[in-house]
Amino acid sequence: MAQVAVITGAGSGIGRAVAVELGKAGFAVALAGRREDKLQETAALVGGDTLVVPADVAKADDVQALFERVHATHGRLDLLFNNAGMNRPGDVGELSLEDWQRVLDVNLTGSFLCAQAAFRLMRDQDPQGGRIINNGSISATSPRPASPAYTATKHAITGLTKSISLDGRRFGIACGQIDIGNAATDMGGRMAQGVPQANGTVAAEPVFDVQHVAEAVRYMASLPLDTNVQFMTIMATSMPFIGRG
Repeated sequence: MAQVAVITGAGSGIGRAVAVELGKAGFAVALAGRREDKLQETAALVGGDTLVVPADVAKADDVQALFERVHATHGRLDLLFNNAGMNRPGDVGELSLEDWQRVLDVNLTGSFLCAQAAFRLMRDQDPQGGRIINNGSISATSPRPASPAYTATKHAITGLTKSISLDGRRFGIACGQIDIGNAATDMGGRMAQGVPQANGTVAAEPVFDVQHVAEAVRYMASLPLDTNVQFMTIMATSMPFIGRG
């Protein structure tokens, strides 16, 4: 029987690349995201045993329906790639409460809701166990200018990853985190066009092929449940991150 994976934010970018890669690896893939048309495009690329479930991860009812559908279809869950995320730029003095709250709702509360639903399925199924991989960010370690909401949520994802890892030990549930810097997607690809730097300038930054992210997630997912990649950072080698850039 194929292993079953749920991928959130699967309609584009990193989520789409990971879905295709896991499909190649033989996973039965469930695709979640807000836009059904984009999910269907991903499903066509994945092929095979693919489930499309439109869902807003910030809405508890949508998340519940997503995981109930997966359980009803496949009877178990082996992997959650907690990938859905967004950003609303603005410095600390200018960011609106509405924008702050929306980023927290999607990036943090959405990740928690999906992790909780996956955790419960993995805990209660037979055989017990599974793996949760959270998409952090380079911002989980070091912020960019004018990104308080995004940065705060990605720091919080690191804490969530550690808590899931600890709580999951007795149930055979592994949890790891992948922090990604400047993958060439619609979101990350803009780095090559020039983005604000800490010194106030705007500069183009190197990017790298998103396929390398997909292969990294596939590797993390391929491990037996007694082995875990707790944290992985994958990034464009020359991006301004280590030291003074």
